[in-house]
Amino acid sequence: KPKAYDWEKFSAPAMKTPVPGPKTKALFKDLDRYQDTRSMHFMADYAKSSGNYVVDADGNVLLDVLCQISSIPVGYNNPALIAAAKSDDMAVALMNRPALGIMPDQNWGKLVETTFMKAAPPGMTQVWTAMCGSCANENALKAAMMMFRHRERGGAPFTKEELESVMVNQAPGAPKLSVLSFTSSFHGRTFGSLSCTRSKTIHKLDIPAFDWPVAPFPALRYPLDAYAAENAAEEKRCIAAVEAVMDQARQKGSPVAAVIVEPIQGEGGDNTASPAFFQALQRVCKAFNAALVVDEVQTGGGATGKMWAHEHWNLPSAPEFVTFSKKMQAAGFYHNPEARASEPYRLFNTWMGDPVRAIELGAVVEYMEKHKLLAQVTRVGKELRAGLAELSARYPGVFSAPRGQGTYCAVDVSTAALRDKIVTSARSLGLEAQGCGTRSIRFRPMLIFDSVHCAQTLSILESATKACQ
Repeated sequence: KPKAYDWEKFSAPAMKTPVPGPKTKALFKDLDRYQDTRSMHFMADYAKSSGNYVVDADGNVLLDVLCQISSIPVGYNNPALIAAAKSDDMAVALMNRPALGIMPDQNWGKLVETTFMKAAPPGMTQVWTAMCGSCANENALKAAMMMFRHRERGGAPFTKEELESVMVNQAPGAPKLSVLSFTSSFHGRTFGSLSCTRSKTIHKLDIPAFDWPVAPFPALRYPLDAYAAENAAEEKRCIAAVEAVMDQARQKGSPVAAVIVEPIQGEGGDNTASPAFFQALQRVCKAFNAALVVDEVQTGGGATGKMWAHEHWNLPSAPEFVTFSKKMQAAGFYHNPEARASEPYRLFNTWMGDPVRAIELGAVVEYMEKHKLLAQVTRVGKELRAGLAELSARYPGVFSAPRGQGTYCAVDVSTAALRDKIVTSARSLGLEAQGCGTRSIRFRPMLIFDSVHCAQTLSILESATKACQ
């Protein structure tokens, strides 16, 4: 039976130098004259990369389970995506980039229908396209506030006082509304989304922020079945805190217009909660007339075994907003009809997305369906979690709390310093991975990641662990 990665040029990692190697270091030095290179892992040779494997400038072949921070869906240089890139439609889109808000191509409506709407979350019929995850979240929050005030006005037009006060950033035109987010969350780095981000101090220092409330996100204990009662109590505590925070915000005249939450807190340490928690959160949002904004920038696109991670929650109705980017290649948010702005130009910018990325998304979705990749992600995810559990049993002083959905997985390491050493060692052994949270290692492989790649991942991780002890 043909595999989704049959065209892959490599069968295993192949290392020639440590990472970063001498050629990468020389390229870093050259680039550093113009750009900060301190966060970079290595310089890649994307022309030679293939499938699950990335090649660096020194000719090293690494198995990539970070995938541009969870952004490569179906492999480097996938033939189906290359064919889409060579199409006449792609050439037109590349050469004639439109301002989609005023003059889209005549085929844009059909393209939206066959790409974004084909991948849409259940129950969601509208989409607003954007450029990146941060601006997807930023504009979803703006839309939520517009919807909140539209409801308060009963659909009436803006008053003279609103029209005048907003130009000096004062109420009632610039109302005192707030957005609730959770501890350890990450929602982006633009001003509004950064005020909701609470994962790392380095993201936020020196930047003015909105005075918006925060609630605790459940800190679950693992394995889940061994701590069912304790975890249920923790989730109940957090829901009570959400209600209390929202009530306080309303009483002080800054009601919560939106609650933004990640299904799994990727940057914050791969923290998640049960479907019951998210169902309760939706009930609280409805009680306070606040929109539920589900940030699926990192979890969306199939990594959890469903197209959208919130599908695992079995919500009685769709959320008001679901944001996306990364594996979707394009960015934006899905929403319900009520969230459409009452006037044009309220949610607007020059590009409002990119037809190039929509064409790419269409090829990705078609490839996912053809090769039944959601089923593969579910199957291989079980293997990956089982392997991480075995490593935790063999190295109890090193690893703990293996967890995840689909192949969207993580494991904790005893200390942040040891975590960083293991990740660095694994990279020079041929595994491109990255930490998250305070002391976790995250795994964000492609949807074409299969059993053979899973076995290689676990083998290199164990070798790196032995080298660091």
